[in-house]
Amino acid sequence: MIQNQKEVGTLKMSRVKTGVLRSGDVGYMITGIKTTNELIVGDTVINTDKPATEPLPGYKKIKPMVFSGIYPSQPDEFESLREALTKLKTNDASLIFLNRKTSNALGFGFRCGFLGLLHMEITQERLEREYDRKLLQLYLMLNIG
Repeated sequence: MIQNQKEVGTLKMSRVKTGVLRSGDVGYMITGIKTTNELIVGDTVINTDKPATEPLPGYKKIKPMVFSGIYPSQPDEFESLREALTKLKTNDASLIFLNRKTSNALGFGFRCGFLGLLHMEITQERLEREYDRKLLQLYLMLNIG
């Protein structure tokens, strides 16, 4: 028990429709986006009445430096791997996963791009722990340039 407490209470999270979000506000926005592939974390929201002509200063597209083929340990888990990668991508804007890749030995998988070797290891670990995916990695390529 904590002594000298001045106030104790509970927090309740709920949506409150305001019609506007201002700088510094924490809120929500409902859009017409149908799939997470249309969503890019870090996108700038603009006013359609006064559209921006260029991105905000300092914004750069993410450029992966390390590429790896990621395959499920069981061939029938390809769709669940796609789903796990899609969910992970909404939390990690720097993760790039491209069209499926096929290996004669491993079946279907994905070619993924990472910021570096540590990012690749963290992503693999998150897929294994958070999404219960057992993975195989086929190769590694560094993008120097």
